[in-house]
Amino acid sequence: MALLAQQIPRWLNSIKLSSFLTALQLRKCFPRAGKTLLPGFFAQPQLSSDDCFLRSGFKTYRTSSVWNSSQSTNSSSQEIKCAQNTLLPSVNEPSKKIPSFDSELSLEGLDDLPPLSPLQPISEEEAVRIIADPALPPSSFTLRDYVDHSETLKKLVLLGVDLSKIEKHPDAANLLLRLDFEKDIKQILLFLKDLGIEDNQLGTFLTKNYAIFSEDLENLKTRVAYLLSKNFSKVDIAQMVRNAPFLLSFSVERLDNRLGFFQKELELSVKKTRDLVIRLPRLLTGSLEPVKENMKVYRLELGFKHNEIQHMITKIPKMLTASKRKVTEIFDYVHNVMHIPHHIIVKFPQVFNSRLFKVKERHLFLAYLGRAQYDPGKPNYISLDKLVSVPDEIFCEEMAKASVQDFEKFLKTL
Repeated sequence: MALLAQQIPRWLNSIKLSSFLTALQLRKCFPRAGKTLLPGFFAQPQLSSDDCFLRSGFKTYRTSSVWNSSQSTNSSSQEIKCAQNTLLPSVNEPSKKIPSFDSELSLEGLDDLPPLSPLQPISEEEAVRIIADPALPPSSFTLRDYVDHSETLKKLVLLGVDLSKIEKHPDAANLLLRLDFEKDIKQILLFLKDLGIEDNQLGTFLTKNYAIFSEDLENLKTRVAYLLSKNFSKVDIAQMVRNAPFLLSFSVERLDNRLGFFQKELELSVKKTRDLVIRLPRLLTGSLEPVKENMKVYRLELGFKHNEIQHMITKIPKMLTASKRKVTEIFDYVHNVMHIPHHIIVKFPQVFNSRLFKVKERHLFLAYLGRAQYDPGKPNYISLDKLVSVPDEIFCEEMAKASVQDFEKFLKTL
């Protein structure tokens, strides 16, 4: 029984190897359609392929033999030699070589050649015909070097965006170079167009607020919807966005807090507060420190009452953000040198928007002519509004009653 148990695995392995070699010989006898053989030649593989398949057959045989190696090592060696002598063709019979299955597969693959590899060698003539794009600079101090490589930058330039101003900001270049025009920028441009920003205004707007491309479109729509809910018209919103490009970059909470601050601090009605920020939308985007400082200056240093301050800032909103030094110098000259009282200054607050040297020149010329009379209750009254707003020709003709040449000669004496 022990001898029978040892012979059975060997007998099975011999049957498997014989069946495998017989199948290969049948394939040689019946070649595939499309394969032509010349007379006197066989469709036989190279010797290396035969060796590969023979080694594969032996590997199968040896794998089975190892399972029984603990019982009969010598018997396995004799069995292998027997199989070689009885089953395999001899070296002297080249016509009976076994065709390789690998060679069959390689011939089948000739129908569909794979694409050329990037590492495929080419001739010198082909290499000369290759036109390479200019190399992208690894680093640069200007966006100009990247315009030829970036479709986004090219289209922004066509829109009128000034890249020389944008590149002064450290993170601007990295932001714009990462953006895709179709996916990231186009939808923002369509939103701005729908809001009321004209084509010739997009360049200026985007130059100042290029960071709007990093905003979520839904957030921008939410902010516009909030302003509409506060009774700002679409025309008003478009005007505010043009004059304050960063307006839509602020959250709804911040916009609401700013509107509430001005309404409470200045004690204005809802309508007057809305009109105030429409005329000067930078009040919603700028710092509140200058506003608070100027409110103290008007009340404590210049001596205006609260209702007088309300009247002046609703007529000239820039008074809230004007330079403290400029405001105090103009008030000092108008009130202490020209002797114009508070209630007249309140009626003509645009004097704080004018230049101090212009007020001085015209007042000194009128004083030289004896016509510096600013009391509305007396004859030859000179309006403070016209004094600072009309051009030199009208000032000389209607107020000074002199020629422009005389005014210019007088200025040379100052």
